[in-house]
Amino acid sequence: MSSEKGRTFSHLQWKDRLRIEKMLKAKKSKTEIARTLRVDYTTIMREIKRGQTIQRDTNLVDRKVYCAETAERKYQENLRAKGPDIKLGNDHELAQYLEGKIADDGYSPEAALHKIKEDGLTFSVTLSKWTVYKYINDGVFLRVTNKSLPMGGKKKTEYKKVQAARAPKGESIEDRPEEVATREEPFHWEMDSVLSAKEGGSKKRFLTMTERTSRADLMFLIPDGTMASVVAVLDMLEKKLGSFNFRRIFQTITVDNGSEFQDWEGMTRAVTGDGERTHIYYCHPYSAFERGSNENGNRMIRRKVPKGTDFTGITEEDTLQVQRWVNEYPRGILGGRCAGRVLMELAQEAGVKGVELLL
Repeated sequence: MSSEKGRTFSHLQWKDRLRIEKMLKAKKSKTEIARTLRVDYTTIMREIKRGQTIQRDTNLVDRKVYCAETAERKYQENLRAKGPDIKLGNDHELAQYLEGKIADDGYSPEAALHKIKEDGLTFSVTLSKWTVYKYINDGVFLRVTNKSLPMGGKKKTEYKKVQAARAPKGESIEDRPEEVATREEPFHWEMDSVLSAKEGGSKKRFLTMTERTSRADLMFLIPDGTMASVVAVLDMLEKKLGSFNFRRIFQTITVDNGSEFQDWEGMTRAVTGDGERTHIYYCHPYSAFERGSNENGNRMIRRKVPKGTDFTGITEEDTLQVQRWVNEYPRGILGGRCAGRVLMELAQEAGVKGVELLL
C-alpha cells in the first residue's frame, strides 16, 4: 500500500487503469502518473507491463501500448486463480440497474456500463465489464444469465470482389472520395433494407440508413422493396428538411446492387430544387462489407426485430422505437457514447440544421 496520504487501498482499480491509459496517451511520464495516483513508481511500471498490447497504427506499424481492459482482464484472471471472492457489495441500485439494462433493454454488460457514464449516473461501486461477466457466470444476478446476453461477433468472413455482370446505374464505390472512406468528414451514409419473414410474410420492410462517422441509424417502414418506395423516402426527407439542409446532411449515400436501388436518377434528382440532391455510390457485387457500418446497424435492429419476424403488424411507431433504441445504445467504437448524440454534436459543430428532425 502506498504511504501517501489519501490512498486507502492497496491495488489499482478499474478507474485507475482508465486514468493511466488516458495519461499515457497524453504523454505523461510514469513518475507523474504515480504521483497523481498516489502509488509507488514500481506499481505503475508493473501495471503498464501487465496491460501492454500490440496496436497497429494507420501506417500499418505495430507498436506496444497500454490498454486498460487488457490490464483489468489479466488482473481479474489472477484474482480468480488466487480464489478471492469479489463482491458487488450492498449497492442494490447498481445491481438492479445492470439487470434492467441487460435483461430488459438488451444491452451488453459493456454497453450497460457505458450508459452509466453517458447518463451521468453515480453508484458506490465501479465495475469493469470483466467483473460483470464474472458475476453473470457465477449467478450473482437474479434475472441475468448468459442467455440474456447479445450474441458475440461473427467470425470475420473472407470476401472476394466479384466482377459485375453489368455496369451500375451510378458511380462505383471505387470513385468515392477518400475522405468518405476514412470517415474524416461526416454526413456520408450507407443504405440497405431489412426484410420481413420470407414465407407468408408481409412485403413491408425497413429502409435503413447509417451515417458513417457517428454510426447513427435512420429507419423507415416502407410497403415493399420497389424502387419507387425507396425514392419516396428520399423525396419525403428532402421535403421535410428542405433542399439546402438535405444536401448538407445526405452528401453521399452508398448502396448495394439490389433491385430496389436501381433507380439512380430518382434517388439523386432533387424535388424541391434543381440538380442533384445527393451522390449515390454502388458497392461491388456481393460485397456487403463495403457497407460495414450499415451491416452492423442492421444486426442491432435484428436484436429487436429478429429474422423470421412478420412485419404485417409493425407500425411507424414501432419503427421509431427501434431506431431510438439503436441510437441510444452506447458504442465501444465511439468510446462508450451513443450514436445519436454524436451525430447531433457533429451537426452542431458543422452548423448543419435539421438533424434533430430525423432522430
